[in-house]
Amino acid sequence: MDFKYYLPVNLIFGRGQLSKVGSSAAKYGKRALIVTSGSAVRSGTLDRVRGFLEKERVESFVFDKVTPNPLTTTAEEAAAYAKTEDCDMVIGLGGGSVIDCAKATAFLAKNNRDINDYIYNRYHGRGALPVIAIPTTCGTGSEGNSFAVLTNPENGDKKSLRRNEIIPSVSIIDSELMQTMPKNLLACVGFDALCHSMEAFLSNSCQPMTEYLAYEGMKTITADLVNVYNGCDDDILWDRLAWASTIGGMVINTSGVTLPHAMEHPLSGLKNITHGRGLAALTPVITEASVSYAPEKYAAISKLLHGRNETDCADAMRSFLDKLGLTVRLSEDGFSQKDIPWLAENCFKVSEASVANHPAVFSSDTIAEFYEKAL
Repeated sequence: MDFKYYLPVNLIFGRGQLSKVGSSAAKYGKRALIVTSGSAVRSGTLDRVRGFLEKERVESFVFDKVTPNPLTTTAEEAAAYAKTEDCDMVIGLGGGSVIDCAKATAFLAKNNRDINDYIYNRYHGRGALPVIAIPTTCGTGSEGNSFAVLTNPENGDKKSLRRNEIIPSVSIIDSELMQTMPKNLLACVGFDALCHSMEAFLSNSCQPMTEYLAYEGMKTITADLVNVYNGCDDDILWDRLAWASTIGGMVINTSGVTLPHAMEHPLSGLKNITHGRGLAALTPVITEASVSYAPEKYAAISKLLHGRNETDCADAMRSFLDKLGLTVRLSEDGFSQKDIPWLAENCFKVSEASVANHPAVFSSDTIAEFYEKAL
C-alpha cells in the first residue's frame, strides 16, 4: 500500500460560480490575458467574464485564436501577446484545447526557449504565470492537472507539456457553461472523460487514490452521459458530468493514460481529427486484445457499461458508443492503409511512456494491426 499523491488543485465548483472569476483574478494582479476561442465569444461567456473582471478592476486582454488540437505556434503567439501587455495571469476560457493552450501560454510567458525543448524535456524551464481555468466542456479535465497537450504543425507530433507550474491556481467549474454544447461535441468530450478514468484505472501506475477516484468517474459517466445526450437537461446530471470530467483530469495526472490515448494522439496530430472520435474508433479494438492482462478490472468496466464480465467488455463498450452516435471508423476521418506506418512509429515517438503504462505492452507491429482493425 505504499504510494505517493501530490496534486495542489484549487477547485471552485458549482452552478453560477463563474461570478467568482473577478475576485479570484484580483488575487494575482491587475492585467489578465484571456485565452479563448470563437465559441466563448458567440455564447456571450467572454463578455460575462470581462464584466466580472472589470468589477474587480482587473483589465483584460483577449487572445481568441485557439482551435481544436491546439498548436505549439498558437501558444507561442499568445505568450508573446501576454508579454507585450505585461499580463499578471492567464485565464483559459473554453474546452480542453483552450485550457491546454492557456497553460502553455502561462509557461512560455516565463520561459524563452522553443516550447518543443520543454515538451521533450531537453530543458526544464522555471515558473509560469498563474492560470485560472474555466472549462466550458465536460471532457478534458485539464482544469485538474499539470498537462498541456499541443501539436507541432511542422511534424504532426502531438505531445504534452508536463509541469507542476501549470497546474491552475484556480479552476472554476460551472456546469451552466456546458449546457450549450451540441450533442456531437458532448458525446466526444464525454467519452474522452470516460477514457481518462478508465485508462488511469487500468494503468500500471494506478494506486489506491486514483483507483477510487477513477472508478467513481467511470460510474458517473456510464450512468449519466447517455441520458444527457438524449436530452435530459437535469442540472444535477450536468454537475455530475462536470465533476467526473475533473476527476478524469486529476487521475491521469498521477496514474497517466494508456494505449488508447497513446494511439490517438498521432491520429489528431496528423489529420486534426476530433480527439473523442479517434478514441471511439480505437478503444474497443484495444480492449479486445487487452482483457486477459487485467481481467478483474476489465470485468468491473464491463459491468458499469451493462455487460457481464471481461469477456464482453469490448462489446459493451461498442453498445455504449452506439448510443452516443460514436460508432466510427478511422477511414471515415480520412485515414487509409498508407498512414499506418507513420502512425505506429509516431505512437512510440510521442507516447512511449503511455504505451508502457498499458496492462499489456504491445509491439509496434501489433499496434499497426490495431490501427488497421480500426480503419
